[in-house]
Amino acid sequence: MKTALREKIKESLTSILPIALIILILALTLTPLDTGTFVLFLVGVFLLIFGMGLFTQGADQSLLVIGEKIGTKITESGKIWLVALVSLIIGIIVTVAEPDLQILARQVPAIENYLLIITVAVGVGIFLTVAMLRIVLHVRLSVLLIAFYVIAFLLSIFVPPSFRAVSFDSGGVTTGPMTVPFILSLGVGVASLRAGKEGHDDSFGLVSLASVGPIIAVLALGIIFRINDLDYPYESLPAVENTRGVLFAYGEGLVEYLREVSIAIAPIFAFFLLFQLISHSFHRRQIVRILMGFVYTFLGLALFLTGANVGFMPVGRKIGEALASVLGGWLLIPIGMLIGYFIVAAEPAVHVLNKQVERMSAGAITQRSMKGGLCAGVSVSIGLAMLRILTGIDLLWILIPGYFLALLLTFFSPPVFTGIAFDSGGVASGAMVSAFVLPLAIGACYALGGGDTSLIMTDAFGCVAFVALTPLITIQILGIFYKRKTGRIKRKFLAVEEKILTYEVD
Repeated sequence: MKTALREKIKESLTSILPIALIILILALTLTPLDTGTFVLFLVGVFLLIFGMGLFTQGADQSLLVIGEKIGTKITESGKIWLVALVSLIIGIIVTVAEPDLQILARQVPAIENYLLIITVAVGVGIFLTVAMLRIVLHVRLSVLLIAFYVIAFLLSIFVPPSFRAVSFDSGGVTTGPMTVPFILSLGVGVASLRAGKEGHDDSFGLVSLASVGPIIAVLALGIIFRINDLDYPYESLPAVENTRGVLFAYGEGLVEYLREVSIAIAPIFAFFLLFQLISHSFHRRQIVRILMGFVYTFLGLALFLTGANVGFMPVGRKIGEALASVLGGWLLIPIGMLIGYFIVAAEPAVHVLNKQVERMSAGAITQRSMKGGLCAGVSVSIGLAMLRILTGIDLLWILIPGYFLALLLTFFSPPVFTGIAFDSGGVASGAMVSAFVLPLAIGACYALGGGDTSLIMTDAFGCVAFVALTPLITIQILGIFYKRKTGRIKRKFLAVEEKILTYEVD
């Protein structure tokens, strides 16, 4: 176990180091930081590396194992009502617990935090139920995706642009480090009972439907409550002047995120205990390993979120403000794309997805190819987000053509890649995007707008939605190339086999 943990920490080091170096170079050249903020950033890097290592090890030992076993058991029962009920309950409890959602809820002053969180959680619960029933009833994923995104865009017409951006961002933040491992493994467990290629193809797609649910739910909330344009409460960052200030900031942050993560894990842990009491699925040694996994997950996620929010959030805001004053702000686009390329590798849930994809495809779809597709997609996402801040383009002018292309590609990409691609969109828009990229966009928008905070809600928000969009396109294009490559290999194999048969007949 110690060896495995060392490997996880080494993986997280290679993932986080590139983005840390980019920020370090910016801080020493174009966007100088004060000493206190710089020290916060350095400590944050350490916590991110160690926290991600602990979290991924814990997810492997606990969340993935439990989710897969629950998925298998409820499908074995043959009771569709049980599949639907368990999916609804799991969807709600893991979403209420999602730390990324808590961060977003604090940014929307027009709606009470609890109301937004419950709305999003119910959206995830309902659509996770739909996703599970899709696997059981053999419904094609692309059909549901097209129908639900058409509904989402129709509803978006009836809410103001500022609330529209929040609605589409909510679809990305809900599928974060707590939700993704559980939902992915649940899908694998259900699909494993279906033999053949169809079961393999249906292993993915749950995250994608769980991501569109909150978009529709929050848009419906905006229509029901007749939400008007939102204003962002832009506040000055507290100054950190010495080592004592750094220790105080991290001490306060760690206590807060230990509390949030304990609230996040408690319902899942309680559900595990109830499941074990009813089914007796795990023997004593497995239970001990799962409990250790929960401890790793708890500590790792708390450290990761503390490092991201205390160390990276103020740095993101200040770099955004500083870059806005260089070359009229146009430097934001190339630097944003560079940051986007490397920041996706620092998302804990991305590692879980890539590993699950490689395992389920028996190595045919490697973690390296997945990482390349995601990095390219998120790079384009952040570039588009920065372009929108500079030009004020309406969110829908990018989202509608983007989703049209992504949904069109579902007819040409292999079904398994469609599921993986739409899952990737939700996974890529996680804690690091919320804690660094969004503050970067907010800082840039505030500086370029001359302090007009109303522009933040319309122009800065929406960058999470972009991050959730472009991987849908890049991963499906990867799937088309994969399909062509395997098709050529198959044709060559058949040609060689035909020549051998002809030779033997002669």
